Amino acid sequence: MLARRIAAGVAGVVIGGVALAGSAFAHVEVEGKPAQALAKNAQVSFSAEAENGSAGIKSVRVVLPTGIAPADVTYVSGPAGWTFAATADGYTVSGKALAVHKDAAYAIKIRQLPAAASVAFKTLVTYDNNAVDRWIELPTAGDPSPDHPAPLLKLAAAAPGASPEPAVLISPSAAASPSTESATVPSPSTTADKAAAEANSPAGTSVATWVIIGAFAVVAVALGTVLGRRRAAARQR
Repeated sequence: MLARRIAAGVAGVVIGGVALAGSAFAHVEVEGKPAQALAKNAQVSFSAEAENGSAGIKSVRVVLPTGIAPADVTYVSGPAGWTFAATADGYTVSGKALAVHKDAAYAIKIRQLPAAASVAFKTLVTYDNNAVDRWIELPTAGDPSPDHPAPLLKLAAAAPGASPEPAVLISPSAAASPSTESATVPSPSTTADKAAAEANSPAGTSVATWVIIGAFAVVAVALGTVLGRRRAAARQR
């Protein structure tokens, strides 16, 4: 009995340590107040860890989850001198590069959280040497703990009687506070913009990858057609 108790205690410590490690190495931490489905004017705070040993963070770009539009987001606070700009699929918070190893912490307000159990905020952290950390991967049944996880905010069940508010039909720039930058929709010309396009594609797969896959599919279909015709011709002989 004593041996079993010791083994159980050791197992509990190991499991607890793994859980803490998973939390500590989330790379981009996210918290919500309140973190509840359909909550109105929820404040969501992020902390993007600085993982580059030679450059500081200069921008954080987020692709918003389904159910949250850029017009639903307003800027609350962030690093001194940084500003907020809405994009076609989310927003960017940026400014003078932070010191090396200094995390980028900021907060936004969301008009209403969606009716979901959790929401993922795919995030691209860009440094002043143009290196980009892509925290865009979502957990799956086959890979519940991806190497580059997107910040995931778990939501409690909606309050009784809560219901979705009508969508706000305004331009993304109107969602920014008067002290923020005007919204712009950047073309995919920079490293960060290309990464954002990648983050917005299914499962974070790049457009180039899909083009290659499509090309192989076309070749396979053509080859199958040629072989089928040859077999049919051989049978007629």
